[in-house]
Amino acid sequence: MDPRRLVNDNSPGYPDAAAALPEEIEIASIRHEVVIALDPEPVWDALRDVGAVHRRLLPGRVLDTKVDGDVRTLVMPDGHVVRELIVDVDDETRRLAYAVIDGARPALRHHHASLQVFAEANGHSRLVWVTDVLPSSLAGEIRARAVRGAEDMKSVLERSHSGQGV
Repeated sequence: MDPRRLVNDNSPGYPDAAAALPEEIEIASIRHEVVIALDPEPVWDALRDVGAVHRRLLPGRVLDTKVDGDVRTLVMPDGHVVRELIVDVDDETRRLAYAVIDGARPALRHHHASLQVFAEANGHSRLVWVTDVLPSSLAGEIRARAVRGAEDMKSVLERSHSGQGV
């Protein structure tokens, strides 16, 4: 079976699943990578600072960030609010995983993502962003946002460590 497919098996653990889901659903898995001209440590330090997205990763694209327990709330410049469940912050593997639980634009049935930082040659880092979304028909739009977001993070991180500031 293709691991990107969910099959409604009428599982007794999910009695409403049969009514809510079609027979088969394809999950889009989007992967984007970008090389950042910084050692992995400062990249990971900014990424793992889940309450500082608006200052350290996406200033201008995110107006404010609040964290309450394992829920991160992002406020966009237009006032739109996105709530994310922080699933994991793993210092050993330099991996952050989250799921959008409210406020996704466009509206998505499922949005789970992970960002991971790997060491590259010459003191550089590779940021890998993997996003799984339903419906898969919106994968193109989500991919475009991930590409733009990764490029914006790269630019902010490189600028902030070159003495130019954000």
